[in-house]
Amino acid sequence: MDIRAGDILTMKKNHPCGSNEMLVLRSGMDFRLKCAKCSREFMVPRNKIEKSIRNVRHADEG
Repeated sequence: MDIRAGDILTMKKNHPCGSNEMLVLRSGMDFRLKCAKCSREFMVPRNKIEKSIRNVRHADEG
């Protein structure tokens, strides 16, 4: 899966604040994500996050 910094991920499950959109700050073996609503930052392993992605909006698409 091609996910880069700046992409916005729509997740299958909501964050505890209610948002299901996450901004990718860093990608590699694990992702540093930032919640679009509450700005909470967290790290998640790649294999766990790839299972829970519903949609990817790439940064260059607008």
